[in-house]
Order: sequence, then C-alpha cells, then structure tokens
Amino acid sequence: MLKGLPVECGRLIAVKLIAVKPRRQIAVALYAAVLGLLMSSSLAATSAQGRNRDAETKPVTAPAISADLAAGSPTATKDRRVYVSIKEIMESIIDPSADVLWGAVGTIMDKQGIQELIPKTPEEWLDVRRAAVRIIEGGNLLMMPSRKAAPVGTRSEAPGVELEPTAITALIKKKRKSFDGFARALQALGLEALQASDVKNASLLIEIGGRMEDVCESCHKTFWYPPQNHASTRN
Repeated sequence: MLKGLPVECGRLIAVKLIAVKPRRQIAVALYAAVLGLLMSSSLAATSAQGRNRDAETKPVTAPAISADLAAGSPTATKDRRVYVSIKEIMESIIDPSADVLWGAVGTIMDKQGIQELIPKTPEEWLDVRRAAVRIIEGGNLLMMPSRKAAPVGTRSEAPGVELEPTAITALIKKKRKSFDGFARALQALGLEALQASDVKNASLLIEIGGRMEDVCESCHKTFWYPPQNHASTRN
C-alpha cells in the first residue's frame, strides 16, 4: 500500500505500475531492435558506397591491341618506340602541313582575275601557325632511328622512277647524318614559319616556302630517286 492513499486506490495504482513496467521493457527492446536495424542498414549503405567509389576510381582497362603494335620497333629506345614508317609520317603530318604553308600566301588567276592569297583572320593565321608546329615536331619523328621508309610489303608506285622502299631504308641507314640534316633544315624552316605567323608576315612566308621546297626536293633526290631520275616531287 502506498502511504497517504486508501488501500483500494493503492492497489489500483500498484497494479497499473506493474502493468506499465513490462510495456516499458518491451518498448526499450523494440527501440533497441529498430536501432540495430538502422545501424546495420547504414553500415551496408556505407559499404556499398565504398564499393561504388572503388569502382568509379578504378582505372578502366584499355582494350587489347595487337602484339606487333604493342611491341613497336624492337630496336627503338625503350621510351620512344617506332610504330609507323617515314612514308606514313610524310603523308599524315609533313606533306599536309607544308601544303598549308605553301597555299597560305600567293597569287592566283581565275575567272575573277588576279587574286592575292593571304591569311586575313586570326583563325587563318592560327592555321598557318599550327602547320608550322607540326613541321617542327614532325622533323623529330623523322629523325627517330629504326624507322623504315615504308610499311613492310610496300612496293614502289613508280618502279624505275623511284627506289623501292627497302632500298630507300638501306640508303637512309647508310647516310643517316645526311638524312637527319635534311630533317633539321625542315625543322628550322618550320620555326621560321612559326615566327612569321606570329607577326603576320606574309611576304616572309613566301620566301620560307620557297626554301622549304628546295629542302624537300634535295632530300627526295638524295634518298628517293635513282641518280638518273632526279624528278620533281611537287605538282
């Protein structure tokens, strides 16, 4: 019996207190269970996020490439492998870039009469500059050792007029210093063209283009054509 209360009231209150205590225990147990589930879910979500981050940051595996391409030239230096031939460098980089320089400035005659060609916009001068950059760095590619004149199996398109690729490769190997000298001369002209484009000097570009043609012709006569067939290579 609770002090200060009638017996009946005391019993009633005691019964209610006894009834409440189990309910509190059940509530506490339920709360603990729910909290455990929440913590488990949070840990699972965190783990999943971690796996996702790992997947996002993990480097993507590059597609497989052929053994020949992966190996490069067996005689090239370890950090500078040779993958394509001189012919491919010329067709892809040097020739198109030289054509940009040769075609940027000049005089043409058409139905409208005589027209002077000259880069007029910043974008057109930038095209000239980019061509000069390609010629400069293309010279470095030409000077890399062990680069063949043409892809394996390539035959001369004009037998008797130009040497076969295997003969050109052998000649370059024999006269390596001479070949590299032509490449350096080409680089020097590319640098001059770069500077001319920066100051927008059209007349200087014409003069540089003429000397570049001479360098190209001399290289071709030395390595591409038999001595009796020193034909011009520009159309």
